[in-house]
Amino acid sequence: MKRVYVNEKWCLGCHLCEYNCAYANVGGINMYLSLKDKKISPNVRIEEKDNITYAVACRHCSDPICLKSCIAGAISQEDGVIKINKDKCVGCHTCILVCPYGVLHLTDNGVMQKCELCTNNGSKTPACVKGCPNNAIVFMEK
Repeated sequence: MKRVYVNEKWCLGCHLCEYNCAYANVGGINMYLSLKDKKISPNVRIEEKDNITYAVACRHCSDPICLKSCIAGAISQEDGVIKINKDKCVGCHTCILVCPYGVLHLTDNGVMQKCELCTNNGSKTPACVKGCPNNAIVFMEK
C-alpha cells in the first residue's frame, strides 16, 4: 500500500502542505477565497524540533490501535487506509489518547478528523504531496 513519507532533510517548514490539505478538504474554486479569514484544520501539520522541520500525518498503521480502541466503531480500515465515519464518531477522544503519532484532532463540530490520503476527495495523490514545493513529502510504496 502506498503511504505518505517525509524526508525532513528537504522540508522547508513552509506550511504549504497544511494549506493544500485544508483546501482539498473544504473544496472550492480558489484556495485564497476558500481559506481566507478561516482557521484552517489540515490533516497534516508541520512540527519543528531542534531546528528540523517535518510534516506529521497519519501513518495508516497495519495494526491500528485507534481502530481497536474506538468505542463507537467509527474507525475502519479500507484497503489499508484508516478512515473515520463522522456520523458514528461520538467525540470521546479515545483515539487521540492512544495514537502514538498524535495525528487525530477535533473538527469544529466535535468529531475526529485525520488524514485519509485524500481518498475522500477523489484524488489519487494526497494534496500535501502535490503541494510540497521541495518534494519533501512523497506518496509511495516502501
